[in-house]
Parts: sequence; C-alpha cells; structure tokens
Amino acid sequence: QVQLAESGGGSVQPGGSLRLSCRVEDTIYRNSCLRWFRQAPGKEREGVAMIYTGDGLTWYTNSTKDRFIISQDNANRAIDLQMNSLKPEDTGVYYCAASQVPRFICISTWNRAFEVPYWGQGTQVTVSS
Repeated sequence: QVQLAESGGGSVQPGGSLRLSCRVEDTIYRNSCLRWFRQAPGKEREGVAMIYTGDGLTWYTNSTKDRFIISQDNANRAIDLQMNSLKPEDTGVYYCAASQVPRFICISTWNRAFEVPYWGQGTQVTVSS
C-alpha cells in the first residue's frame, strides 16, 4: 500500500499562517502528480494546489493561488504547502494525494478527487478567531 504521511496543521487565527508537509513513498515520488485537497464539513473534497514533481509545475485553485505556495523537497521525498493569510473558509481536513500520470493529464485532472488512487490520512486545519 502506497504511503502518504501528512504533518502540520492545527488552529490559527484569521490572517495567520500554517505549513503542511506530506512525506511520499519513494516508489511514487518521481514524475508524479502530487496535490493537496481539502474537505470542509458538509462539502465535497476540493483541490487546493498541485505540483508535478518531474519539473516543478504548480497549479492552484482560484481561492488559494495568491495565498498558498506548494513546493517539493526532493531530498526528503516530500511536498509542502505554505498557507498564508488564512481565512475561516480555509478550515477543513487537508489531504495529500498522489497519482502517477503523464504531465498533461496531471494538468487537466489534478483537482478531480475521484480519479486519485493514493491518499494520506488527512490533517485538520482550523481558522477561527
């Protein structure tokens, strides 16, 4: 079973920052479509950001592109999500997800949760005053 292990998360006030990290099993790290999803109570899981580890291409959903930064750490086989200027609507469980697909498929399908084969266990992010 492929292993994805998230860390980070927690509670923060609006306007604050948090950093998430996801350790990815060696067998799927290279040339992989890695992303972060989140799920708020009563809502569908939505894509937050994507990175293609083959060349570092990144993609963001509109609500996060000016506040979040996704990056890769090749030495540790990990991806990070730096979340700045957090808002209450960013609250939810954040999941690391992976699929080994070609770059062009990653670009067109990265935010489709139902097509992702590998998931982490999730980490809670709460933004509240």
